[in-house]
Amino acid sequence: MRMLLADQGQSWTEEVVTMDAWGQGTLKASCLFGQLPKFQDGDLTLYQSNAVLRHLGRSFGLYGKDQQEAALVDMVNDGLEDLVRHIGQVLRNYVCREGKAQYLKELPGHLKPFETLLAQNKGGQSFIVGDQISFADYRLLDLLLNHKLLFPDCLNDFPLLLAYVARLRARPKLKAFLDSPEHVNRPISARLKI
Repeated sequence: MRMLLADQGQSWTEEVVTMDAWGQGTLKASCLFGQLPKFQDGDLTLYQSNAVLRHLGRSFGLYGKDQQEAALVDMVNDGLEDLVRHIGQVLRNYVCREGKAQYLKELPGHLKPFETLLAQNKGGQSFIVGDQISFADYRLLDLLLNHKLLFPDCLNDFPLLLAYVARLRARPKLKAFLDSPEHVNRPISARLKI
């Protein structure tokens, strides 16, 4: 969400919730599904990351140019959800050498579909779907950057994904955000301090 907002030139206010504050239960009880994020856009309050991303995608024209592209963006986002669940496993087992080794062994199978989608879209020289950036591009970029941070060589066998990361990361507003202390100093997982 932050990357999308920054790249689209939007400002936002973020309230960081500490584990101590969350543990008190008051905020958690006020959240519809008992979890964050909570996103406020005028009178609209949304919970669930994917709902927020789809809302932002529709609001800023980042949901494909037509229904076919929108369906493909949804498919990519659902595929990313599978990868999020998979990375959740490695974060829980991050300190365990065997857990990391198993994750790295399985990771290429999770990345290959995204490399394939890029190859099918202008030979990997464009976005994940169509000719314009979508909310799924920001989510994919976020996951790939986190993977590169944890496992620097993980994209070496995926030249299109590697080029995609470099190309998107070079977008001026996005680059400024990604290089900012607010982003650089943010842990991948607040719970695990990674």
